[in-house]
Amino acid sequence: MADSSATTPAAAADQLANLHLDEVTGERVSKSELKKRQKQRQKEAEKAAKAATAPPKATSSKPKNAAGGEEDLNPNQYYEIRTRQVNELLKNPETNPYPHKFQVNYDDSNFVEEFGSLKTGETLPEKELRIAGRIYNIRTAGSKLIFYDIRTSADTKSIGTRMQVVCQAQLAKEGGVPFEKQHAHLRRGDIIGIVGFPGRTNPKNLKEGEQGELSVFATEVQLLSPCLHMLPSVRYPFADAEQRARMRYLDMLWNDRSRETLWQRSRMVRYIRDFFHERRFIEVETPMMHAIAGGATALPFVTHHNDLDMDMFMRVAPELFLKKMIVGQFGKVFEMGKNFRNEGIDLTHNPEFTSIEFYWAYADVYDLMSITEELVSSLVKELTGSYKTKFTNQHGETYEVNWEAPWRRVEMIPALEEATGEKFPPYDQLHTDETNAFLQKICKKMNVECPPPLTNARMIDKLTGEFIEETCINPTFILEHPQMMSPLAKYHRSKNGLCERFEAFVCKKEIANAYTELNNPFDQRLRFEEQARQKDQGDDEAQLVDESFLNALEYGLPPTGGWGLGIDRLAMFLTDNYSIREVLAFPFLREEKTAHKEKFAAEIAGVQPLPEEGIRK
Repeated sequence: MADSSATTPAAAADQLANLHLDEVTGERVSKSELKKRQKQRQKEAEKAAKAATAPPKATSSKPKNAAGGEEDLNPNQYYEIRTRQVNELLKNPETNPYPHKFQVNYDDSNFVEEFGSLKTGETLPEKELRIAGRIYNIRTAGSKLIFYDIRTSADTKSIGTRMQVVCQAQLAKEGGVPFEKQHAHLRRGDIIGIVGFPGRTNPKNLKEGEQGELSVFATEVQLLSPCLHMLPSVRYPFADAEQRARMRYLDMLWNDRSRETLWQRSRMVRYIRDFFHERRFIEVETPMMHAIAGGATALPFVTHHNDLDMDMFMRVAPELFLKKMIVGQFGKVFEMGKNFRNEGIDLTHNPEFTSIEFYWAYADVYDLMSITEELVSSLVKELTGSYKTKFTNQHGETYEVNWEAPWRRVEMIPALEEATGEKFPPYDQLHTDETNAFLQKICKKMNVECPPPLTNARMIDKLTGEFIEETCINPTFILEHPQMMSPLAKYHRSKNGLCERFEAFVCKKEIANAYTELNNPFDQRLRFEEQARQKDQGDDEAQLVDESFLNALEYGLPPTGGWGLGIDRLAMFLTDNYSIREVLAFPFLREEKTAHKEKFAAEIAGVQPLPEEGIRK
């Protein structure tokens, strides 16, 4: 008789067929065992998810970050965890972290002025405030009391207000979202909306004579936009200049000084506009793309118009078009906007920059000096409260600058004669070949290197940079340039060979350029032709003959003063920044060579792309 405990092949096959694969362990187990394992794993996953999002319980009297344990993560780990958390919130309409609207009804810049008189422990529950801001720090004192340090956004009145938000469970709005759910998903960097009332805290350890902190006591907090990335901290600072320029949005968000610099620049621009409007100048706009690059001695950017199949130039200056408007019976015009020059990038140059130019019929270079002093000195007083400012250069040298009028005036050629100890040729001979040889000898004697082409204009400009501009700490006008350096400026009324022009310098850098405009079409054509010859000699920055402008001059340009000022440069000096990058919202940067290694949020969360729409031909 066979052993009854022995399993036949058929029975073994039936038993194996009734087993199910556990994909986690790779084992085959019974259906009941598999269900048991799956249920246990689901409980563990839910417990882990709840622990990851729940506010921690205070383990000591010392407040700590609400996102317990996250301070031990590195930025990449934080990014992945936070991305998945936010993606989970998106799956439920009730927890949507990106609502369409939050009604703000209070001007936060008035908060201290309006409620600063409140005493410690005093609150005004009847005064509802609805504000919004970004969380910069979170502190907890148990699960029922949370403090948020927020900052509101910059506007024309301020760079934003720092405020403390006090969240207590007993203050939570009845019938609304439970207190724990309101705060479970909030992290540093998140943008939140707060409904609450003003008051002062009443801490137990308050010293005699001190006051509790003026705060908003929240009855409701709503997540408006989560920050997926870890904000900078002492452990992970954000100070590298290159990184700050490439992630300018984070720089502005994190560094108050960066935001204040751009805020001051905005105030400066608004003041300048108002200054000219009050003096009956009309603001106009002229083309950004020109068939001929003119209006300044500079190398242009070239672009191409496909439909017309023609190359065009991004403007280097709006000058010629603005003077055409003076011909067209506009007496005072100005334009503030971008110019583009294909030049090197350094601490004071950016390929695209902002300038303001104005043209004033029946004015001359002396009127322009007066209005320059009036504009800039009053602007400095308005922005800083004083005529005196400090500026520290890249070498750590600090200059005390006095912007008060009148400014120092320096005549170019006499100053060069004094600096070099050499008598220059007569003014009306400064354009000759003999003067070219003289200037080459002077450059060699003074150890001044001028890159080719060695034109008279370039060598005089280089000598001026070495020996006159270096003396210009306080605002200084350098006057009376040789005519061949200024193809659009009018000849001097009493000094043959010079022109009526000035450049304004501060802290050794140019901020403004102006002259009595050349309005003689015969003379202007000769000047353009001389510029064309210099271009043929290899000077890429020389201007070409602009027939359209010459034709406009033939209809009559009244005696006119023309003026230009660099907005970026002036902003550098008034905000004490030696790099032009700091005063530009988004400076020009070289292409980043390193590949992007970090996964995008959609990849981490496993978001499926929308189906592609085919292109019908």
